[in-house]
Amino acid sequence: MPSSASPLFRFGIIADPQYAAIAPHVAMDRYYANTLAKVAEAVEIFNGEELSFVMTLGDVIDRSFSSFDDILPVYQKLRHEALFLLGNHDFSVSAGHLSEVAARLGMPSPYYSFLRHGWRFIVLDGNEVSIFAPPEGHHHRGLAAEMLAELQAKGARNAHRWNAALSDEQFAWLGDEIAKAAEAGEKVIVMNHYPVHPPSDHGMWDSDRIVALLAPSSNVVAYLNGHDHVGNYGTAGACHFVNFKGVVDTETQNAFAIVEVHADRIEIRGFGREESRTLAY
Repeated sequence: MPSSASPLFRFGIIADPQYAAIAPHVAMDRYYANTLAKVAEAVEIFNGEELSFVMTLGDVIDRSFSSFDDILPVYQKLRHEALFLLGNHDFSVSAGHLSEVAARLGMPSPYYSFLRHGWRFIVLDGNEVSIFAPPEGHHHRGLAAEMLAELQAKGARNAHRWNAALSDEQFAWLGDEIAKAAEAGEKVIVMNHYPVHPPSDHGMWDSDRIVALLAPSSNVVAYLNGHDHVGNYGTAGACHFVNFKGVVDTETQNAFAIVEVHADRIEIRGFGREESRTLAY
């Protein structure tokens, strides 16, 4: 059997559990309380595999800070490292808890990077400039209101209150991380809650500048996200953009994935509603 048959490493992906102890929104096909059992099922499958980590791509909860008390214990049964990034619904909490969300999820900071097997993973905080995540009175809220108004005036399809943008500081950091990885000979996978490509109603307000940074970077292999629960896929330059489907959708069907990184490709093994894909690089 050729050596390329076995991956360099694997990791798990969960997107948008959006847990809350509330009745389902049947019209939107969202069953908030059912995600506890779905995440538990994913954990059981992940525990049967050799994985470097499991990343949840945001929206761990739908609302209420106390929802974390119900869903995070499910992750404690995972035998692998559980990593998180921030989604818009994770900030559907009272104003006093806004600054505590990243810490509640055990994150080192709202955005961060880490190395695994010579690959650099860059984890973005897509909510930084938004009308819901910054503390009341923070200048990022005012900036977000201006950006949203400008996009609405243009009739932009992603001009919605539930989308957001990176600060210039975080955008510069992203560029620095990619450059450092290139110097070190590292391949890069970027992870964020929001899509940036293909263009959609759910895209980051500053999608264009993010895609313009990632697409020509020869060491950036993939950008992985959630937020748009129906899923999506596209390419720009050599970068693959994969939008994973939401766990919260449907009464009984699950959606999660195991990502296998090979020397020449990434294999995504989809479970439930999630699609399997091969991403050559």
